[in-house]
Amino acid sequence: MDYQTLTYTLEDGVAVITLNRPEKMNALTTQMRAELTFAVTEAGKAARVVVLTGTGKAFCSGQDLGDRVSASNLDLERTLRDEYAPMIRAITNCPVPTIAAVNGAAAGAGANLALVADVVIAAESAYFVQAFARIGLIPDAGGTYVLPRSMGMAKTMGAALFADKISARQADAWGMIWEAVEDDSFDAHWRARARHLANGPTETYAVIKSVLRESWGNDFEEQIAHEARQQGIVGKSRDFKEGVLAFTEKRAPKFEGR
Repeated sequence: MDYQTLTYTLEDGVAVITLNRPEKMNALTTQMRAELTFAVTEAGKAARVVVLTGTGKAFCSGQDLGDRVSASNLDLERTLRDEYAPMIRAITNCPVPTIAAVNGAAAGAGANLALVADVVIAAESAYFVQAFARIGLIPDAGGTYVLPRSMGMAKTMGAALFADKISARQADAWGMIWEAVEDDSFDAHWRARARHLANGPTETYAVIKSVLRESWGNDFEEQIAHEARQQGIVGKSRDFKEGVLAFTEKRAPKFEGR
């Protein structure tokens, strides 16, 4: 695809997808959603880790309310079903780890675009805001699913009703994200995190992702039986054997992954 709204790079197993409409704070349009869905899907086939980030001062400011393609035939249910849902599924179903490197403002659907990633690393100056109620809407783009599970109902309800800005440090403290990092070291930090995952046992990472997510639908007995089955599978992998051998030989493992 000839990308118009984002950039895509792939190097040493790390795919970096950068939202690239800085003049619009990387607001989402119909075209951007299509490009992002395609890019994440392709990256899931070619990379060992996928990073989403933004150009300029924002990660993503949410829906572009001036997008003529969307505004010309405004049907929010259709838009969410046909454009947002495939984009969110591409991220959550990605077979390799996904990182949202939140460089700045993440608002509305832009916040939830970040929060559906496996790991969220935010610059200290970044912030999140569930801005939907400000224009008479409810959180979408997966927000009603992800937020209560990450930071609890009390914080989620306040964030949705008041639509207040939540600083990266607050988000870190509340469990909304993995970590907040000082601005000066943010870029080097998320790149190092991405390289770490790219060098890891990526087939095992895929199982970790699925087992943790499936736990929400299982009771305790179902889940411990499920994890036993999955552990039996990864325990037969070359990467497990390499991990044990590297441990006994006191060296860094060389995982094959996918």
